[in-house]
Amino acid sequence: MMARNAEKAMTALARFRQAQLEEGKVKERRPFLASECSELPKAEKWRRQIISEISKKVAQIQNAGLGEFRIRDLNDEINKLLREKGHWEVRIKELGGPDYARVGPKMLDHEGKEVPGNRGYKYFGAARDLPGVRELFEKEPAPALRKTRAELMKDVDAEYYGYRDEDDGVLLPLESQYEKQAVLEAVQRWRTEKESRLSGEKPQEEEEEEESIYTIHSEEPDDEESREEQEGEEGGVTFIAHVPVPSQREVEEALVRRKKMELLQRYASETLQAQSQEARTLLGL
Repeated sequence: MMARNAEKAMTALARFRQAQLEEGKVKERRPFLASECSELPKAEKWRRQIISEISKKVAQIQNAGLGEFRIRDLNDEINKLLREKGHWEVRIKELGGPDYARVGPKMLDHEGKEVPGNRGYKYFGAARDLPGVRELFEKEPAPALRKTRAELMKDVDAEYYGYRDEDDGVLLPLESQYEKQAVLEAVQRWRTEKESRLSGEKPQEEEEEEESIYTIHSEEPDDEESREEQEGEEGGVTFIAHVPVPSQREVEEALVRRKKMELLQRYASETLQAQSQEARTLLGL
């Protein structure tokens, strides 16, 4: 009996002592900015703490009886904690830890749903059924699905390439009719040309060669009457050269001589240039 009482006293004393130790401790608060933390284990601890808070709030927001204002506040708090969790994940990666944005679980992120066209803010649980939010999630008509290349190729057959155009019985009679008409016109044209050749008349299609523009006219018209005679039926005036016009060959030779001189002046020495000048003087060039 004595041993039992002593055991109880020790147990009470132990509990009292433990309570004193806990009162003397001050709980460490999570830093407001993730950049203030420089230790990887502590950053991991704060991330786990945030995940725990998000899980509790996601469970609370499932209750639609909390009221509209409380549900909206909870939804804002969850989104704020999600952003904070992202900051801590970036800090953990900077400190040499794992990249939770890539390998971490996405279960909490998948609980929420984003409004189409508004990325970043998510609605959780009963918040998706609030007035004004429900309308945002109404499904829009799905866009028409585009056919794949394989589906389009199924419609490509011989008819697509025009191999069955004659099967309708309309095209062949029309082609034969136009073919007969074209043959008759060709035969008639051939007979007309043959008769004109036999009669000694030149066809209208054969025309005299165009006068060379390099031809020099020795006689220059002086009066207006001779100018009017040279005007064509359409009112065009025949070209009159008032100065000697060089031929095409003379122009080409002059260009070649000029090119040679430019090359000599650029690459030849003074002695060679003097000899070349003497040779041109003797030849009269």
